[in-house]
Amino acid sequence: MKPLTEHDIRASFVNSTKGEAKRMHVPRDLGERPWDDLDFLGWTDPAAPDRSYLVIDLGDRLVGVALRRAAQAGRARKTMCAWCLTTHSGDGVSLMTARKAGKSGQLGNSVGAYVCADLQCSLYLRGKKNAGPGSRFHESITRDEQAARLVTGVVAFLDRVES
Repeated sequence: MKPLTEHDIRASFVNSTKGEAKRMHVPRDLGERPWDDLDFLGWTDPAAPDRSYLVIDLGDRLVGVALRRAAQAGRARKTMCAWCLTTHSGDGVSLMTARKAGKSGQLGNSVGAYVCADLQCSLYLRGKKNAGPGSRFHESITRDEQAARLVTGVVAFLDRVES
């Protein structure tokens, strides 16, 4: 992924008003992010841990979505991320919901997916971040194919947000 600026990020959101995008907390460490290892930029709002954000470069445009992390009761079992297939114990995977874009979102409609709570799917997939023993299983497809599958899952989610 190419490095993004704060302006690019704020302008990319499809399910937020301009005012909401202006008020959101954008990461201050954009210059230090491992851009070459990222398929999308994801982060949690430090002032509101139930709010997260995701921005992906689709080639012709940037698409950003605001997400809400569902409240969870303590979990002892392992859960798998729908996008990167990393298995986490406890609350490492969360239901993330996004208000739909446009009129549908104004009516309260949303979509959701069970994904890595920290939105660091790209780093787990590439072995740059570890979710613990047994969190990644051996696959017969290449890392590039795994990354393509990750992007396909994220894009399918975004398509549901924008439809």
